[in-house]
Amino acid sequence: MTTQEKENIKKMIEQKIIRAKKKILDYKELTQPIKPENSLGRVSRMDAINNKSVVEAALRRAEENLAALKSALENLHKEDFGICKKCSCKIPAGRIVLKPESPYCVNCAR
Repeated sequence: MTTQEKENIKKMIEQKIIRAKKKILDYKELTQPIKPENSLGRVSRMDAINNKSVVEAALRRAEENLAALKSALENLHKEDFGICKKCSCKIPAGRIVLKPESPYCVNCAR
């Protein structure tokens, strides 16, 4: 992988990190406790609690994705970046562009 390719990937990862951080902030705002004094009916309260659970799961996934993106950014300068951790084959550039946080090629990621 050329230096220019790595620089382009670095910029892309940094942009994804910014978007992931914003998404996490949005999810954290949506997962605030549901106050009992809010005038919600019983069914509406159950819907709100269910929605909160869904958003909390999305928050956890977003936090995991952010950690993986940060790890990819740290590993970008290593010689083995772009090499599948499982089969040791070169990961295609298109795969790295779409999913830079994954250390696996498409076949090994399945």
